[in-house]
Amino acid sequence: MSISVSEAALRDFLIAHDEQYRELVNEHRKYETRLSELASLHYPNDDEQLEETILKKKKLLLKDQMETIARKFKPSFVSH
Repeated sequence: MSISVSEAALRDFLIAHDEQYRELVNEHRKYETRLSELASLHYPNDDEQLEETILKKKKLLLKDQMETIARKFKPSFVSH
């Protein structure tokens, strides 16, 4: 998955200037870290498998929330 320079710049801008977006990004990173840990398990138990499923859904929800915030900024950000 490749993102354009303007999308990367917008993401960096939002991380620096929008507290809600920054918190969502931090939470998204925490989920990604935990998912990596779970993925490295050779034989995850039922609780770990359930945790993985839940974290994947939560991570997607955060990504949707981040995209909603970014969409509000895209028209004005791209025009600069």
